Amino acid sequence: MSEITELSLKQIAEGVRGGNFSAIEVLQAFLKNIAEKEDDLNAFITVNSKGALTQAKEIKKGQQGRLLGVPVALKDNISTRGLRTTAGSKIIEDYIPPYNATVVAKLLAEGAIILGKTNMDEFAMGSSTENSAYGVTHNPHDLTRVPGGSSGGSAAAVAARLAPTALGTDTGGSIKQPAAFCGVVGLRPTYGAVSRYGVIALTSSLDQVGPLAKTVEDARTIFEVIAGKDPYDATGVEMASEEPKKLESLRIGIPKEYLGEGLDPAIAEMVKKVGEFLEKQGAAIQEVSLPHTHYGLAVYYIITPSEVSSNLARFDGIRYGVRVEDSSIEELVSRSRGKGFGSEPKRRIILGTFALSSGYADQYYLRAAKVRTLIAQDFARAFEKVDLLLTPTAPTTAFKIGEKKDPLSMYLSDIFTIPANLAGLPGLSVPVGTIKNLPVGVQLLGPKFSENMLFDVGEAIERKKWS
Repeated sequence: MSEITELSLKQIAEGVRGGNFSAIEVLQAFLKNIAEKEDDLNAFITVNSKGALTQAKEIKKGQQGRLLGVPVALKDNISTRGLRTTAGSKIIEDYIPPYNATVVAKLLAEGAIILGKTNMDEFAMGSSTENSAYGVTHNPHDLTRVPGGSSGGSAAAVAARLAPTALGTDTGGSIKQPAAFCGVVGLRPTYGAVSRYGVIALTSSLDQVGPLAKTVEDARTIFEVIAGKDPYDATGVEMASEEPKKLESLRIGIPKEYLGEGLDPAIAEMVKKVGEFLEKQGAAIQEVSLPHTHYGLAVYYIITPSEVSSNLARFDGIRYGVRVEDSSIEELVSRSRGKGFGSEPKRRIILGTFALSSGYADQYYLRAAKVRTLIAQDFARAFEKVDLLLTPTAPTTAFKIGEKKDPLSMYLSDIFTIPANLAGLPGLSVPVGTIKNLPVGVQLLGPKFSENMLFDVGEAIERKKWS
């Protein structure tokens, strides 16, 4: 049974369809791994054992569906009908959605089974999954280290073979960075390429749903299932047609700003080796410049708290969330939010409310929006010279749990993923070996709707066996 957990998504679906094994056997193989490893990892907030078994029993030999019998784990900010969705927070710990997010509906339509809801930083605010109200998730490669965040539970579940694939969400780097820390593949799609309907919002102008998977092929499969314009999501866009390009004809840029201060020299060397490998495959490698890169973190931490302040206002103890009764409406709201939210949401709500307040909005939020445009223009100019960019995914390997006590040092974990996200661009993190037994990922960035090119290059990198 254990070998089932190593199969690709395509192999699982074909095996179930052909009667080589049943959907129940597949599910039981992953539930067995969960039973053996979950106490150490804490990758899930809710394991949907009973519901998943009910789904598996309904799947028969010969049925169609690209994900027939494939158990899929979902980050716990993605709404699932009848299955609680907490967003990693106590303020909505008992929330059971009456509907499925569009991405969940698409997975189910292809025969997938909902395995459970994975742990995450509260409301997706964090880079380590230490901010969850349901405990810290541990990295399967070293239980003393973080799995990254905020989709750390999804990354850890895939890395430890508790799930063959998982969905995460990525705002500042919350799919790509944990993918790098856990040694799996993670895709943040083009902004608007995947519906956000039914996903609890963090930063509406940045949030995007994407897959974490064992291989690039599996990530491509999930992306093809969940992508597409959705009438329920006003920010959705039609995927533009993409001209296929051969690796030997590609021009690949390495931004000089991504190889400077703060980057582990061993990771810089790994990026260089990947560039040399791609050059041997026929690609042309050149240095490029993204001069506004160093403003990315500051821009992100004005725009994100501002949108957080707005999006989380609904959790007031009246409309949604924990309610602490008091003598006045003001006290009820204040005490309910004080009890329900953890420290990181409180920090960002306060920052965002200040940035949007009268007399400061022009000075902070509007100025950040203008610099965001300059960052996007940097990428546009770079893509006039090259087809895609090769960068580190994260400045370090996975750090120790509890190591980063200063919020700023934690925020710096996403320094290489944030700029492209601000520009709405797709990014793929691909594992390229280890440093001191800890996984390392490189990030491939392309113009909007260039996911297929990123997958093709990612598969070439994956085929090389990195030490």
